[in-house]
Parts: sequence; structure tokens; C-alpha cells
Amino acid sequence: MPRIYEMSPHLADLIAAGEVVERPASVVKELTENSVDAGARFITVEIAAGGMALVRVTDDGCGIAPEDVETAFLRHATSKLRREEELAAIGTLGFRGEALAAIASVSKIELRTRERGAAEGVCLTLEAGVKRDKAPVGTPEGTTIAVRDLFYNTPARQKFMKNDRAESAAVASAVTRLALSHPEISVRYVRDGKEELHTPGDGRLQSAAYCALGRDFARGLLEAQNKMDAIAVSGYVSTPAAARGNRSWQFFFINGRFIKSKLLQAAVEQAYKNSLFTGRFPVCLLNVELPLGAVDVNVHPTKLEVRFADERAVFDAVYWAVRGALEREDGPTELPISQSTLRAAGALDPKKLPGAPLFAPEKPGFSSVKSAPSGGFFRHVPVQGQSKAPRPVLPDFELRESIRMPDQSSIPLPGPARPIPSKAPEPDTAPAPDPEPAPAPRRDWRYVGEALNTYVLVERGESLFLIDKHAAHERMLFDKLKSRPHEPAGQLLLSPVICDVDGETAGVLLENANLLTDLGFELDDFGDGSVAIRAVPLDMDLSDPAGTLEEIAGKLRTGGKRDVEAMRDDVLHTVACKAAIKAGKRSDPQELTDLVDKVLSGQVRYCPHGRPVSLELTRSQLDRSFKRA
Repeated sequence: MPRIYEMSPHLADLIAAGEVVERPASVVKELTENSVDAGARFITVEIAAGGMALVRVTDDGCGIAPEDVETAFLRHATSKLRREEELAAIGTLGFRGEALAAIASVSKIELRTRERGAAEGVCLTLEAGVKRDKAPVGTPEGTTIAVRDLFYNTPARQKFMKNDRAESAAVASAVTRLALSHPEISVRYVRDGKEELHTPGDGRLQSAAYCALGRDFARGLLEAQNKMDAIAVSGYVSTPAAARGNRSWQFFFINGRFIKSKLLQAAVEQAYKNSLFTGRFPVCLLNVELPLGAVDVNVHPTKLEVRFADERAVFDAVYWAVRGALEREDGPTELPISQSTLRAAGALDPKKLPGAPLFAPEKPGFSSVKSAPSGGFFRHVPVQGQSKAPRPVLPDFELRESIRMPDQSSIPLPGPARPIPSKAPEPDTAPAPDPEPAPAPRRDWRYVGEALNTYVLVERGESLFLIDKHAAHERMLFDKLKSRPHEPAGQLLLSPVICDVDGETAGVLLENANLLTDLGFELDDFGDGSVAIRAVPLDMDLSDPAGTLEEIAGKLRTGGKRDVEAMRDDVLHTVACKAAIKAGKRSDPQELTDLVDKVLSGQVRYCPHGRPVSLELTRSQLDRSFKRA
């Protein structure tokens, strides 16, 4: 057996960095959590080149004492735990004392900090975790940490980073979660010198949601409240009609900490049972407050997973909070948005913007927001100091077919010119006979009807066929899309459609822009987690473009490393599924004719997911079932 040696401190730090610091968004999460724990009321996050070149977090918290700044970058150094008993009731976001050491080991750091009431601050610089300089400096109260050249000394890690747009999207998601989990803190996010987000910090969750997620998110929410014993649930959920194509718009917080929890997901979705279409997921923004000793946050280094002492009680509290909101639903309601929130979100003077939202006279504390008469709405726009005008979301889609020049070699050459007659011939006044109508093709099957608005019943010979119309039509569309050559085949939109998706979804879509372009999509980054659709594949259903993009992004995100053809098939599956005849809605028998022909001829046997599309019951099977045989 090889000899056993103790790791060097530097190697141990690099391994710890791999657990805590996966990408620039991880750095932002750890540094902003320290700012929250320091009592900050204002936090600014700045990044450059997706965070690989620079991540800078500035806060107005309590600051760090000059004699403690070097200790702060040692492994397992923390100001948040003193005794082992405190592990049973952790009330801070950070507590392990690993983050700063891990970040410092793979970057170049400059720390500037000044305690409240101190005459001067201190500046500390480190490179790969090694101190380079420390000196007094004039700096505002609070702390600023600049992390430069992330992973510069671990090139193997650098090659796993995605492009700047994808990394920036992940950072935007981390900042959004911070803003939503702590609406009492004013959060500002700047990407490559451009301000992308600025929340007012007025303590109101709806204000943070309006600024961080846009008015489209905020306008259709229902308030959810519930208290069961020591567990209190508060926040907002969507109406069933506002459900999305994936779970990326579900936000859960435990005592102000963003978490991922299948238990809470199940509680929410159980409350929506029998209210949503298959493949649709509710939107929610829920904070669960419970005693610190009733939840264990010391499960994973990233602190995204937790364990509950009483899972049943937490499940019930969330379920009844959501259920109560749905039972009280009177239709989507506008959240009261304060004027300070509108200013922070960059809303401009509506009198100067035709079709903009109309603001009612301000009441003490808030003003009501009414929908524009046009039926459209303006979403979150860039905040103070930017000149970009608000962007209308256009719900009406006007299409035009892609214009393609024909192959010149296939254009017939003109024949000889006809002589011009000296006198126009007399017009033939005899009416032309009506063309003979084409005889209808003879079919060997008879349409019987439709069961449960889902299954087509057809009789042929001595058999009765039940056909799943959605599955069969989905397969037909998939085969049609897949048979097209690998070149863009889309339809241009006269007006681009702006889809509000979360930052990570936008990043995944833009990262795979070349693949989507080959399939007929044309997408642009519209900022703030939005994507502009300028073209879509032929046959794509445009009733829910945002849901289609979210579903596509979900498959691209979770599919792992696969060849391009497999990823292409996944996207075509989604497009075909969205465009196919919907189960649960009655169809005209005429539109089912081609579908039945292809199924009974054997051309369509299985849906793209492998499920059979038809079931045959023979006369003998039916007779035996009724004891007639």
C-alpha cells in the first residue's frame, strides 16, 4: 500500500475551493452572505467578464478590525460560532469559516474594510492565499472585497467554465436570490459597467419581486400566509393560469436562507393538484420561519440543502398556505408598488410613453398600478442612470414566412417572345365549366368518435382502434421537423417577442444559440434575464413561447454532455409536443383524418418518448370480454 502523507495546506485549500467555489456565482453567494451577516443595509455586486476577471462586493456592514483581517482568510476562521452547542441553532448564513480561504486560494484578492466609528480602515492584498501587502487606508465604513482572475492558478478548473454570458446569468440568479431573501436590504448589481438591478430595500417582498423578476411575475401573484404552531409561512404563489414550463421560478427560503427542497416543492405542487395541465409548474416565492433548532443547515458546504426535524409539520404548513391562497383567489391582482420601488426599477414618466402603464393617484404609502389599455405591459427596465427605454412585451404575434431566394439553376429560362396581335381577340363570353371535384380517397376505416377528448375511436374490419391523438400528432410533427435538412428553417416574427425567464435559463439558451439557430430559432439577449425571440421553427405553436423556451432550456441544462444530434432531438421533441393537438380538447373529425391514416398504415407507431400511440381491440377480444365467445 502506498505511504500515507499529510496534505500540504495549499493542496487542502485547493480541494476545499473545489467544494465551495464552483464558478463566479459561488463567489458572489459566499461574499454576499458575509455582507448580510455583517448587518449590511446596502450591498453592491459588480462583475466583469462573467466574474472570471472581477467580482467585487461592497457593503455598509460592521466591517473587520485591522487585527482580524489576516485571520479571516485562514481555514475554519469564523466570528459566528464559539461553542459546539451553537451548531444546533445556527442563525447566520455563513458559519463554516471556509469560504474566504477557499476563494483566496484560487484568485487575487484585495480587501478594504473599516469598522463603524473607526478613524481609518485597512487594505489587505493576497495572491493564491498568500499575503502580499497590508496597510492603513481611507475607505468608507463597511467592507469591499475584489476577487480578480478567478482560477488563474488552476487552469484545469478554468476550462470547465462556460462563456461570459452563461456565467453572468448564473451570477444574476445568485443576486436575485439575495434580493428576494432579504427585501430589507437594497441590492445593486452591475455587469460590465452596466447596472442591471437595484432594489429599494424597503422590506417589502413584493417590491423586491417587482424589481428583480419584473412586473409580469409580480402582477399575477396571490398572497400566501399560514401559521401552524411554531412554523410561519409567508409569500406569494401564482394563479394556475400563470404556471411555467419548469420549476426555475420556484423560490424557497428558510429563515431568510435560499434553499432547494423537494419536500417544499412537493407541498406546493400537491396544493395545485387537479388545477394544472401536465408539464406545468406553479410559480412561488415562499419564506418559512421556524425555530433555529428545528432545521439543520449544516448538511452541505454550499448550504443549499437542509434537514427538518419534523418534515410532516413543514409540509402541512406550506401546503395549507398555498391551498388557502388558491381558495381565496378572485383572479390575478396587482401588487401595491411604492413610488420608490418604481423609481428603483427605472420606471419612466408614463405620460411620455404611449401605451405605458397608468398610475393611479398616489395614496399614503403606495400607488396602485393598472394595466395598460392596450393589454400589454412594461416589464422591469434598467435602473437609475440608464438611457434604455422601457421594453413592451408584445402578446400578439404577427408572422411572415422566411424569404429565400430560389436556386438560380432551377429557374426556367424564358422562351421565345410571342408576337403581339394587331387587334385584341374578342373575349370568350361562354362561361367556363366548373372543374370536376377530386374524388375523395376511399378508406378502409370508419371514424366512430372521440373518447374523453383524448382518444380517437376508429373501426376497421373486425377491429376497434383507440388512438392517442396527442401522442400520434406529436410523432408526426417530430418526424416532419427531423426530416428537414440541418439548416435554419424558421418563420420570422414581424415584432420580436420578449420572454421573461430566469437568468440561468437565459444563459443556457444563449450558450446553445448556435444549435437553436440551426433549428430555426433566432434569439437575442435582452438583458435582465429576458430573451428576445425574432424567429421560431416552422409549425411551432406560439401560444406560450416562454414556456417552450423554459422547457427547452431545462432539457439542455440537465442533459449532461451528449452529442449535438441528441440535443437537437430533445429540442425537436419539445417543439413537436407544444405544437401537437392537445389532449382534453375536442377535435374536428376532419383534422384527424391524416393522423388516423398514418397510424393505421404503420407509419406512426410510437410517440417521440417511446409510448405507443394506438391500441387495437379485435372482435374476438371484445366477444370474450362480454362472454359472447
